Amino acid sequence: MKTVFFLTQRNIKLFFKDKGMFFTSLITPMILLVLYATFLGNVYKDTLLSTLPAGFNIDEKTVNGFVGGQLVSSILAVSCVTVAFCSNMLMVQDKANGSIKDITISPVKGHTLAISYYFATLVSTLLICFVATAICLVYVYAIGWSMSTLDVLLILLDVFLLVMFGTALSSIINFFLSTQGQISAVGTVISSCYGFICGAYMPISQFSEGLQRVISFLPGTYGTSLVRNHSMRGVFEEMKDAGLPEEFIELTKDAIDCNLYFFGEKVDISVMYIILVCTVAILLGIYICMNIIRLRKK
Repeated sequence: MKTVFFLTQRNIKLFFKDKGMFFTSLITPMILLVLYATFLGNVYKDTLLSTLPAGFNIDEKTVNGFVGGQLVSSILAVSCVTVAFCSNMLMVQDKANGSIKDITISPVKGHTLAISYYFATLVSTLLICFVATAICLVYVYAIGWSMSTLDVLLILLDVFLLVMFGTALSSIINFFLSTQGQISAVGTVISSCYGFICGAYMPISQFSEGLQRVISFLPGTYGTSLVRNHSMRGVFEEMKDAGLPEEFIELTKDAIDCNLYFFGEKVDISVMYIILVCTVAILLGIYICMNIIRLRKK
């Protein structure tokens, strides 16, 4: 355990010492928030107002809360994974600059090295994503707050699990990388594609039926839905109090992926948590085994 602690401490220090890597990871969620609020905010607002049943109106605060919840859930769902890839670049840099040889020449076990990289990336990413969460919550508070204390705590839990998922996924992918060019290429692909396949940029309900079924197998989809459910639960309660029909609220949840379906069967929130936790455990187990096998070969 001491070896894991010292290696983790070493990796965290190196990450925060690299100002370029740190600030790139930190400003990414803030840039997304500005872009989303600028270009998508009015789209979400107009879409909601245009679909309201005839004769029904909701106040500006609820509308803004709807927009804010959708924006914030999309940003956090993407950032937890993309920031993890940025934070996990140190593992590749150690291979690129030869530092990994100095570490593996000592009697360090494969699982010890793997866990130290994982924990270091997890801690670094959590710090950044929790700061991003605080900024997003301040934004929602400024435009239209509808969340309870429980909602905020559940959002923090969702962020924690998504960061664990993103860290495990990035650890497996980065395991095969060894140069700065490969880091940049993978980072670009993940940043541009992940938001689409997890339902953050565009609701899955707008995809074709075949693509929806394929995406329903991806665990990141359920992570996005968890954050969205907890970000917007209060808004839907306000809509219900305003007299909007239950059918309209359910259709709205379907449209923005608060409700997810697996081959026609609605997926319960508790099942979403089970899927995400099990995926993290499986990915982490695969990553540790890969490191053990590599060191044994050497």
